[in-house]
Amino acid sequence: LPRSPASMVKVKAYELRSQSRDELLRKLDELKTELQQLRVAKVTGGAASKLSKIKVVRKSIARVLTVVNQNKKQAIREAYKDKEFKPIDIREKKTRAIRRRLTPEQATKQTKKSITKAKHFPKRKYAVKA
Repeated sequence: LPRSPASMVKVKAYELRSQSRDELLRKLDELKTELQQLRVAKVTGGAASKLSKIKVVRKSIARVLTVVNQNKKQAIREAYKDKEFKPIDIREKKTRAIRRRLTPEQATKQTKKSITKAKHFPKRKYAVKA
């Protein structure tokens, strides 16, 4: 099987980002078939250059999958941008404590009793001699 020179070189993530989903999936299929051929060559005692290429191809597959998943996540973010409720994996992470903390509005709210108390017994102001 003749291979294109593009599949021989390590794929770069920034180049993959400009490709469409179909192109990425096609690239993924190419890389997987290439990996399969390399594994066959490994079993049948292939050249050392082929054996060392297995790692490169595996990493390239990982890069393609990473870009596909990043694109998918970005599309989900766009879809839920103005929605009130979002899927858990695209909500802000922060920390567990921060997520459970009262909102600033809730934290500054006062009870009726404390409002009345503040009105009837205001903070005393003292004139301090300079």
